[in-house]
Amino acid sequence: MDRPTWAPPEVDLDRPSPARIYDYLLGGSHNFAVDRELADQVLAVAPQIRPTAHANRAFLRRAVEYLAGIGIRQFLDIGSGVPTVGNVHEITQRAAPDARVVYVDIEPVAIAHSRAIVAGNEGVAVLQADARDPDAILADPIVTGMLDLRRPVAVLLVGLLHFIPDEAGPGRIVGRFRDGLPAGSYLTISQVAKPAELTPEQQQVAERYQRANPVALRTYDEIAAFFAGWDLVEPGLVDPADWRPEPGDLVVAADLVPSYAGVAVKR
Repeated sequence: MDRPTWAPPEVDLDRPSPARIYDYLLGGSHNFAVDRELADQVLAVAPQIRPTAHANRAFLRRAVEYLAGIGIRQFLDIGSGVPTVGNVHEITQRAAPDARVVYVDIEPVAIAHSRAIVAGNEGVAVLQADARDPDAILADPIVTGMLDLRRPVAVLLVGLLHFIPDEAGPGRIVGRFRDGLPAGSYLTISQVAKPAELTPEQQQVAERYQRANPVALRTYDEIAAFFAGWDLVEPGLVDPADWRPEPGDLVVAADLVPSYAGVAVKR
């Protein structure tokens, strides 16, 4: 296919990307045919995937609004993805113009568009980095130049940890962010859980997705373990749609695509 003008030259147009698939599910335009093809195969057997993606995005909005409302002014969004409506800096700076945000992603398309969107916004920075190396992220001049790590920071790991396999040590990764930040910092996580069962057709599509983008589905207890050393705020670890829902928010049946989300504070 012809390379879009917005696609950096290092982007592989023949390999689907989780960030671009998520963009497509949310109705975005920064995705390729290969992303849409795989997403449509998943949607054909699991249509609940699309409203689940929207519910996860709505959880991010509510969580960020909550954090900004209690006075958090520094946000580190790891695995921020392709920018779409309701970016973190839009939410925070609407509530608090002095809020500062750093977007971190490994996907070149996500980075290119993030930089274009935030150009000229002095309260936002963008870093291309691997979430599996939290020490490098916390020490990067882009992060330390935008955020004061001696003061509370909200770390956002929304829709990220299921793309980090157990052998990469996701618990260790979350622990390093915890240890590198002061008391009063916050952690926000959402993660897809293991479904109770899949039909043979759904299993076949899931296996194809796994070959393109391996996903580590986890149990409630495994996800809850990521919050070791943090205190969950109410309502605890729940389905994203059930985390402080507001009138008009999408209600999603969690039987086909279960997931959990929570916000916690470091004491």
